[in-house]
Amino acid sequence: MTACSGEDGKQAGGPGGPGGPPPPVTVATPLIKPIVDWDDYIGRFEARQSVEVRPRVSGYVERLAFKDGSFARAGELLFVIDPRPFAAALASAEADVLRARASAQLARANFSRTKTLFEQNALSRQEFETDQATAAQADAEVAAAVAVARQRALDLSFTRVTAPISGRVSDRRVDVGAFVTAGSTPMTTIVSLDPIHFVFTASEALYLKYQRANQAGTRPSSRIAPNPVDIRLADETTYRWRGHMDFVDNVVATGSGTMRGRAVVRNPTGFLTPGMFGHMRLLGSGAYQGMLIPEDAVVTDQTRKAVLVVGPDNKVAQRVVELGPIVDGLRVVRSGLKASDRVIIAGVQRGRPGTPVQPKQGKIVPP
Repeated sequence: MTACSGEDGKQAGGPGGPGGPPPPVTVATPLIKPIVDWDDYIGRFEARQSVEVRPRVSGYVERLAFKDGSFARAGELLFVIDPRPFAAALASAEADVLRARASAQLARANFSRTKTLFEQNALSRQEFETDQATAAQADAEVAAAVAVARQRALDLSFTRVTAPISGRVSDRRVDVGAFVTAGSTPMTTIVSLDPIHFVFTASEALYLKYQRANQAGTRPSSRIAPNPVDIRLADETTYRWRGHMDFVDNVVATGSGTMRGRAVVRNPTGFLTPGMFGHMRLLGSGAYQGMLIPEDAVVTDQTRKAVLVVGPDNKVAQRVVELGPIVDGLRVVRSGLKASDRVIIAGVQRGRPGTPVQPKQGKIVPP
């Protein structure tokens, strides 16, 4: 019984016990500093340019000049279509040019003689005008033959199918010996990698928030300003990818009530791949003076969030608060707390609303 009485007496006389001194706690006023809000989104990377490579002339594939999945620069050779029929067509067209020029030279010489005789009144006007028209027609035939030769030269150059953009090439869709049709047969696809797009959707509520902030002048719209974004991948814990907004759609989708947005991210190493998911945070507000407290100072009262403060009489009181995001490791308090409140930041479990405590002054600093 003596042992039990001694133990009970220790509890009764201990800090916070009946008849004992008030329990010690550490208090500090909220940290006040300029902060900005960041809004979180989940989205997907998309290629800024995506091109399906198709031939511009019909023919048989003679050679493949790339490795499936490799990186190609704009203008780099991908396929070769058998050039022999096109080389023969070009040679024929060039011969037609020579023939047309010879005919034109003869027509001009005839017209020159006709003109001299006409000026001497030794030839009728009808013969003069006939030779004049013949010379003009011969010149036109030269121009037409040159145009055909240029087209044949283009056709020959189109037998070398090159990368239209710089980017990652997919696998080949045709093999050597396959017949491809101009403008019809898909040969492969190529997607650009640097820079790369990040596409996401925002709720109508967030879109309205941005619109009102733009009207108030506290945050410019992403339609007119390259607001910054930070992105982390599924296996990353930090936002290491930097980018900026470059597009906001012009309608809110009626089915989902969301607005589509897009950011541009530098990707010099090609690590980011179209189709990958990511977590993005977008600048959500202009700078404002915010109150920050440690996350450990927040207690849960059923469905509400609250903090414990110590009044002038050193008694504990509870403040129901509205919380914001975490900034520099501290929790933003949007409402329910005053800058002069002494918040319990250590020994929260020893504080009970309405009971006295022994406050020890502390200071809130980022972890």
